[in-house]
Amino acid sequence: MRAMRVVMGSLLGTMDASWDQLADRLAGLGDDEYRWEPVAAMWSVRPTGDGWVVDVEKPDPDPAPATTIAWRLWHLAVDCLDSYSARVFGTGGTGLEGRQWVGTADEAVAALERAWRAFRDGVAGWGGTGLFEPLGPDWGPHADRTHLDLALHAHRELTHHGAEIALLRDLYPGPDAAR
Repeated sequence: MRAMRVVMGSLLGTMDASWDQLADRLAGLGDDEYRWEPVAAMWSVRPTGDGWVVDVEKPDPDPAPATTIAWRLWHLAVDCLDSYSARVFGTGGTGLEGRQWVGTADEAVAALERAWRAFRDGVAGWGGTGLFEPLGPDWGPHADRTHLDLALHAHRELTHHGAEIALLRDLYPGPDAAR
């Protein structure tokens, strides 16, 4: 039993460290930077008569297009964390699904934080033994994978896309940059 508590503590500690790093990098994100498209044909979030929606095709084209910070925040919050939370815990954090998203950086950061909290709190609620339970039939070909596998996958997504967001922020020229 102690070993399971240790595994859970290590998992949550690692997930929290990655989240804290991303949250720090999102501080001060502005709307222009949020939707900045440094190359042609990027996937982003766009206003429609039904609110804001993301560009997406299923299956993904090969190669997939580059994506904006706005798109990446949607992917993390709705496509990943909320999707996982809804299937495993019965609820998500944003109240959004599919291609729905938000148009401002402040709304996006707040929505991502809600999605993160819902997922992270759900993982913490599993306790040590819950980590090793299978995901079950709602997960199709991944049904035999464990909750631990899902948590590690979510952590990979957060780290991977968080690094991409950080790079885009580093490259963003800002309104005062010489062109």
